[in-house]
Amino acid sequence: MNLLIKILKRFKYFLFSVSILIIIGLFSLNLFLNVLNSVKSNILQMLSVLPPIMILLGLMDIWIPRETLMKYMGKKSGIIGIVLAMLIGSAGPMYAAFPFTAVLIKKGAKFSNIIIFMNSWCLTKISTLLFEISALGLKFTLVRLVIDIPGVLIMSYFVSALMPENELKKIYNKNKGVSH
Repeated sequence: MNLLIKILKRFKYFLFSVSILIIIGLFSLNLFLNVLNSVKSNILQMLSVLPPIMILLGLMDIWIPRETLMKYMGKKSGIIGIVLAMLIGSAGPMYAAFPFTAVLIKKGAKFSNIIIFMNSWCLTKISTLLFEISALGLKFTLVRLVIDIPGVLIMSYFVSALMPENELKKIYNKNKGVSH
């Protein structure tokens, strides 16, 4: 009984989603089938992207020594850390952002550089920029970047300054032993 409760707690959001899907199916079979097709498509897309990403993250974890990453993205990295965080954040699929962030934490990257990386991941993706240029024009894209990039930097240092030191230590200590 205790194991069943543990399983139900762990998968409560999944079970809630399945329940909603069943309710939708009771009212509209067509909508139910459309949702199932969308779920299937998303799962297949993730399964095609995640294994190579996990392999690359594992290799990065092994090949890049902690000292090297600390030099270029650690507490004393300065402008190099900022530029690297923004460049790395501008590439790759969204699925890889959080596992890559875990590797950065494990390797000791400066917290503000991690926040810069994550914000860059959302705001300066190369693929998104190309689409944005074609859909909204180069001028719009450049103006947005001129506003967003300083915003990313300001926000990262603001979040870093507001983050209690003991919470940062918990985050870094929790991820020291994590292997990817």
